[in-house]
Amino acid sequence: MNVAAIAAMSAPLSPTLRRRLERAARAAAKSSYAPYSGFPVGAAVLTDSGKIFAGCNVENAAYPLGNCAERTAIYAAIAAGERRIRACVVYTPTAAPTMPCGGCRQVINEFGPDALIVSVCDSAQHAETVLSALLPDAFGPANLGQRRQGRKP
Repeated sequence: MNVAAIAAMSAPLSPTLRRRLERAARAAAKSSYAPYSGFPVGAAVLTDSGKIFAGCNVENAAYPLGNCAERTAIYAAIAAGERRIRACVVYTPTAAPTMPCGGCRQVINEFGPDALIVSVCDSAQHAETVLSALLPDAFGPANLGQRRQGRKP
């Protein structure tokens, strides 16, 4: 794990901020459009500026066109001018916490490679880690920068 990831883990969210993020994620799940999977998911992201953005999963009859809750929340933050994600809280209607899918991990990496990831569910269980532990050696903006500058990755 890199130094920034360790620093992120050593600076956890305050209990009050964690509760706000969890409430936002749970509330977002209530707006989910999940007629095909029946699996409403909500997410809330905390940006470096301290703002919280929430999102839900949105399914589509053409299945690949659906969008996950985490990406919906991140895209809302980006549309509002934010560029850095500090934390992402995901709520799933399950007995055990569910971590973000691979695609969402990649999108989180784009804006918060050392983001704190917290997954909550319908039980008292929760899971907490940093993105770099979920997506080690991730491909990201730095890899493209190396290529543009003529260096091999």
